[in-house]
Amino acid sequence: MRRLRIEHATGFTYQGAVGASYNEARMLPTSTDTQFVLSSQLDIEPSTSVNYYVDYFGTRVAAFDVLAGHAALVITARSLVEVRRRPLEFSDLGWERLGAEAGRAVTTVEMLGQSARTAPHPEVAEIARSLASQHPTPARAAHAIATAIGDAVEYMPGITGVHSTGAEAWTARKGVCQDITHITLGALREVGIPARYVSGYLHPGEHAEIGVPTRGESHAWIEWFAGDWQGFDPTNGIEIGDRHVLVGRGRDYNDVPPLRGVYAGPHKGDLHVKVTITREA
Repeated sequence: MRRLRIEHATGFTYQGAVGASYNEARMLPTSTDTQFVLSSQLDIEPSTSVNYYVDYFGTRVAAFDVLAGHAALVITARSLVEVRRRPLEFSDLGWERLGAEAGRAVTTVEMLGQSARTAPHPEVAEIARSLASQHPTPARAAHAIATAIGDAVEYMPGITGVHSTGAEAWTARKGVCQDITHITLGALREVGIPARYVSGYLHPGEHAEIGVPTRGESHAWIEWFAGDWQGFDPTNGIEIGDRHVLVGRGRDYNDVPPLRGVYAGPHKGDLHVKVTITREA
C-alpha cells in the first residue's frame, strides 16, 4: 500500500475580464475497496460557494459559479489517498454466459455501446475480432486486446487534441492515454465485452522516494467486465497498482473531464494544468 498526496491545479487565464462562469470539476478521488481517501479539498479563486454531489457514474463533482467579473479562474484539488494494488483476476466465464450476464444490468449494457469517441477504426475492429476468436474466455481476450492496442500505439503528446476520437488516433498510431483508452474501449465493445473509461492519476515513479514531489499528470485507463470488473492500463501495459488513483468512471472522456464549464464574455481563455504527486508512505 502507498500513501500519495496529490495537488492538481488547473483553470483559465482570460485575455480580459469575463462576466461570469459556470463550472463542474471532477478532480477529487473517492474511497473504494482498494483506495481510501484520508483527506480532500477543493480551493477556488475567486472564492465562491460550491455544491458537491455524486454523478450518475459515481464520480464526485464540484459545481460552482463565479458571477463577478474575473480575468482568471484557478481550481486546486488537494487529496491524500492510500492505495492498494489491484491485480488482475481472470474469470473462467465463457462468451455465451457473458452475453447473458451483460444484458441483465444497466451498468454493463451502457458500457457496450460505442460513442463517437470509441467507435473503432476497421483495423481495430478486425484485430479485436481476431484476438477474441483465439481465446476461450472474454477475460483472457480482453487482456490480449488491451495489450495489443497499447503495443501498437506510441505514446506521444501533441499529436491529438482533447476532442480527438480513438479512430483518429489509431490512424496516426500516436496519442496520449486518453486516445489509447478510447481505442481499447472500442475494441473491447466490438467483441461484446463491456468496458468503461477510468480517469485518475498515476505516480510516474515506480520506485519513488518518500517525500519527494514529482510532476505528474491526469491519467486514463480501462476496466472490463467478464463476470466482474477488472482494470488494466493499456498505455503502460501494466495492471492497476498502488500508483494509480481513481477519480471517476464513465463511457468515455466526455463523462469524466477534470474541468468543464462555460463563461460569458468576448475574451479567449487559456487553460493551464499542473499536477504534483508526492509519495508519503
